[in-house]
Amino acid sequence: MGRKRRKGRGVRLARRLIIVVLLAVGGVYGWSWLQDHPEHNPYAPFDLRHPIGWATAKKLEVLKDDVPECRAALNRSAVEFTALETIGSGECRLNDRTQLPDFPFDPDTPTTTCSVAAGLELWRERIVTPAARDILANEIASIQHLGTFSCRRMYGDPDAPWSEHASANAIDIAGFVLADGREISVLRDWPTDSAEAKFLRGVRDGACGIFSTVLSPDYNAAHADHFHFDQATRWAGVCR
Repeated sequence: MGRKRRKGRGVRLARRLIIVVLLAVGGVYGWSWLQDHPEHNPYAPFDLRHPIGWATAKKLEVLKDDVPECRAALNRSAVEFTALETIGSGECRLNDRTQLPDFPFDPDTPTTTCSVAAGLELWRERIVTPAARDILANEIASIQHLGTFSCRRMYGDPDAPWSEHASANAIDIAGFVLADGREISVLRDWPTDSAEAKFLRGVRDGACGIFSTVLSPDYNAAHADHFHFDQATRWAGVCR
């Protein structure tokens, strides 16, 4: 009887040892794999040139509250940007003013927060450009916007919370111009059953993993002619 008990304990010990060894081997392999896939590694420095991965959303979240780290990420990613001085006062004081001189904005280069700028660059490279090639067999010449900064409360309601536009932490995208001269309009093309509509829905959906708030014509009539993107933490998870 005693011999059987000792044998049973020996078997259980051997099994546990095997599990420990397998976990150790798996841990070493897993860490090595993360080193080769920084987009999934939460400890790897954020680089916008990496593919979108498991850790991308968390890394973007950090940039919202850390302007120096956001600018470091842009530098690390070889993204040209201009940091402007603080202006304004009160709720409309702009402490974080960033411009992307090489981004194909139309009609002009707007000022945004750094985290919005980083989101736009990632969205253009990883979502918009591939969608234009895959769905429209074309390239993006420019991205049309309706502005970023507006010192106002939401929907112009004096009792509503301050809009993210009041701090330039938002941008409204109205359409796209393709390399062949064609224009894609959110207002005109969204309601249709066309390749242009498929493209618009694809880039809207792709933005949801990059920006805190993504609003489109599906949200309400006020957004019938544009996409609203912002990086407000309080609205995290809104995608419609």
